[in-house]
Amino acid sequence: MGLASVTAGVIALVLAGGFIDWIYWSMRESTIGSRIGHIQVVRTGFLRSGAADPSAYLLPKADQLSDELARVPGVRSVAPRLEVSGLVSHGDTTVSFVGEGIDPAREASFERFVVVSAGRSLSSTDERAIVVGKGLAENVGIHPGDSVVLLTNKPSGGISAVEVKVVGSFSTATKAYDDSALRMPIQLARQFSGMQGAHALVMMLDRTDETDMVAGDIRRLLPAGLEAVPWYRLADFYNKTVALFSRQVTVIWLIVAAIIILSISNTMVMTVMERTSEIGTAMALGTSRTRIRTQFILEGLTLGILGGSLGIMLGFILATIISMIGIPMPPPPGMSHGYVGEVLLSAPLLIKAFAVAAATAVVASVYPALRASRLSIVDALRAAR
Repeated sequence: MGLASVTAGVIALVLAGGFIDWIYWSMRESTIGSRIGHIQVVRTGFLRSGAADPSAYLLPKADQLSDELARVPGVRSVAPRLEVSGLVSHGDTTVSFVGEGIDPAREASFERFVVVSAGRSLSSTDERAIVVGKGLAENVGIHPGDSVVLLTNKPSGGISAVEVKVVGSFSTATKAYDDSALRMPIQLARQFSGMQGAHALVMMLDRTDETDMVAGDIRRLLPAGLEAVPWYRLADFYNKTVALFSRQVTVIWLIVAAIIILSISNTMVMTVMERTSEIGTAMALGTSRTRIRTQFILEGLTLGILGGSLGIMLGFILATIISMIGIPMPPPPGMSHGYVGEVLLSAPLLIKAFAVAAATAVVASVYPALRASRLSIVDALRAAR
């Protein structure tokens, strides 16, 4: 019974922890790939005050700086972005938008994380074309092939307007972004907004776990007034989701640990009662009470090790099968589309589950061990009659 409890608990920890880890990984990579990149190079203060005065935070010599950053080891691609905002009008409907001027040729590394829901993505041959977020397209009532009018205020104080063709709509991991976003070729954005250059150079790296190391290399290359911002400072929704899920997972681990402790403790208390005469005989023959305690604690540890090992093996097999089949999930709050989940196993997760099994088994065996070692020899021997 104790072994079964430990095994079932470890399987639950492995599957639940692996699923949550996969959600973290998927959301992180999707957020990085579809929007913010691994690192952004911007003017100091742009993230805090850039929306109020975007023309004051343009990067100097953005193209030259982009070529230098592309040569940094670990950097896969560098894409310039120019932020524009204003109004989009179609028929009798006019709503606000937050747009980005992008270089379609350099955005190839981001395409696999952006779901094209209708039409197509921007290409390097497009001049007066845009793609819009799925939510914005639904709010305005536009479809691929429609023409819309964009309006914005220029830094000089005038109003700029341009008629463009919608070639597609897209969705990302964040529904709030899709409800107001649109993208256009960066040359059109410069002409439309009256701003030259770029607000940010967005970089994709070869490996996400190298972000801090590559960011350090980039900071040594940047002139004064510029900063390299890693993705985790930009992913506010991701950070809040991780904080929420982490608290929930902690509760799950505590519940499973409590179940293991109660189950093993109950099983070993029953064992002490069944072996009372044996314990009395052993102590009568000279076995010390310390050795009796140690024996029961070692039995608990053995249950933890065996149950932990068996649970990890069965959990690994079940996780593999579940990942092959997939877990269909509806769109969670804040996201625009559902996904097929998997169970992501890692060495730290398996080690943690095994350690919890061993530690809780030892803790559960302490009370039965103390109870066994405190038995009166005479009463224990009499229990056999």
